[in-house]
Amino acid sequence: MQKFIGTGVALVTPFKEDLSVDFTALIQLVNYNIENGTDYLVINGTTGESGTITKEEKQEIIDVVIQTNNKRLPLVLGVGGNNTALVLEELKSRDFSGLDGILSVAPYYSKPTQEGFYQHFKAIANATDLPVILYNVPGRTAKNMDPVTTLRLANDFKNIVGVKEAGNNMQQYYALLKDKPADFLVISGDDDLALGVVLAGGSGVISVIGQAFPKQFSTMINHGLQGNNKEGYVVHYKMMEIVAAIFEENNPAGIKSVLQELGICRNEVRLPLVKASQALSSKVSQMVANFQSSNF
Repeated sequence: MQKFIGTGVALVTPFKEDLSVDFTALIQLVNYNIENGTDYLVINGTTGESGTITKEEKQEIIDVVIQTNNKRLPLVLGVGGNNTALVLEELKSRDFSGLDGILSVAPYYSKPTQEGFYQHFKAIANATDLPVILYNVPGRTAKNMDPVTTLRLANDFKNIVGVKEAGNNMQQYYALLKDKPADFLVISGDDDLALGVVLAGGSGVISVIGQAFPKQFSTMINHGLQGNNKEGYVVHYKMMEIVAAIFEENNPAGIKSVLQELGICRNEVRLPLVKASQALSSKVSQMVANFQSSNF
C-alpha cells in the first residue's frame, strides 16, 4: 500500500456565499495540492463536512475531483457511518471507478462495544475489494476503538490496510506501532503529532493544515519518513502555532479561514458549524502573511 504512505490531505468542501458547492474552488484546491507535493487526496471526510453533504452533492464532488485529478494522485473516499446496513448499501451500489481506497470512520453516537466495532468493520471488509483505512476519532465519535481491536481487524482482513488514528494519544500510537502487522499502515490523524508518529514508525498523515501548506507539510513528513528528525522538527516548530489555531474553534472553519487568506476558497461552512470568529480570522490572517513573507 505504498500509495497511502506520506502526506494525504482531507479536502474541505468549498462553498459559495449561498452555501452551494463551489466546484471552481474545489478544482483550484485539488490542483494546488497536486502541484505542491501532496501524496494522496481524501474526499468527503470530516473536514469535507460530510455530515451536511447530500447524496447528490457527494457524487458531484467525487466526479469533479476524479476528473480534475486525472489519475495523478491516489484518491480515498470517506464511506462510513453509525448505521452498518447503510454503509454496506453504499459500498454495494456506488461506482468506485477512479477511487483507490475508502476511509471508514468508527461508528459514532451509538457507542458500540469493542466487539461491535469489530463486527461493523468485518462487514465492511467483506463488502468491498477496495483497500479500507479505518478511522478512529474518539473526540468525535464518543468511543475509542482500542488498539487491540484495530490490530485484530488488521490481522483478520487483508483489505484492511491501515488506520487513521486521531485520538491525540501518543501511547495509543505506540501500542499500534509496536504490535501491528509489518505492512499495516498507522497514519496520523493529528497534525500536531504527525512528525513524532512518523519518526516512531508511522506511515504518514491524513492532514487538515497540509492542504493549505502542502509543500511545507509534506517536506516535514518526508523528513520524518527518512529519519531526519532535526530537519523535520525545524518545520514542525514553524507550523505549531497555525496548526493549533485552526482547531481552536471548529474544523473546518479554521482551515477554511486559512484557505480564504490564500485565495483558494471562501470561509463559508454549513450549520451547525459557523465561520471562524473575527478574532481567529485576524490571527490566521497574520500567520499566513508571516508565512508568505518568510520564504517558508
